[in-house]
Amino acid sequence: MTIPAHSDTADDRTDFALRPPAYLVSKRAIWYWTARTPLRWIPVIVAQVIWWVIDDGDSQWRWPIAIATLVLLALNTIIEPQWRYRVHRWEVTDTAVYTQSGWFTQERRIAPLSRVQTVDLERGPIQQLFKLAEVTVTTASAAGPLKITGLDRPVAEQVIRDLTASAEAAQDDAT
Repeated sequence: MTIPAHSDTADDRTDFALRPPAYLVSKRAIWYWTARTPLRWIPVIVAQVIWWVIDDGDSQWRWPIAIATLVLLALNTIIEPQWRYRVHRWEVTDTAVYTQSGWFTQERRIAPLSRVQTVDLERGPIQQLFKLAEVTVTTASAAGPLKITGLDRPVAEQVIRDLTASAEAAQDDAT
């Protein structure tokens, strides 16, 4: 499998434009994020159940808060995955790795291939159910690693192979 290469590569290896990456993640990432979202709400739901159990029944706020929680959970489960899918992008060129991620807070990052130190592939249990993987590109940046979440497993494996070959071929020291 070949990862599509962006046709606009910089002539000067230090000329990196902060631009949107070219490729969306897998459509299955929507289902992955949908399945993951309710898991984050478990502490809120548990706290409300405990409140209901220990409350003497006089509180008039139990039902409105429970309904608000369920409405927010439903909206979060429906909206967040779609929004994230539209935002999350990635691209690997001959000179750099580009990522864009987030939903409320969005982040766009570039890592020159000459600065790549490690490339990792991760597949958690929920990712495995959806045949997805996450690629982590570690550099010497204080901002931390770049993560490409929601890639189809074969695409992620090809990205790993391509990045490893490019990093090995880079003449600069990755520090």
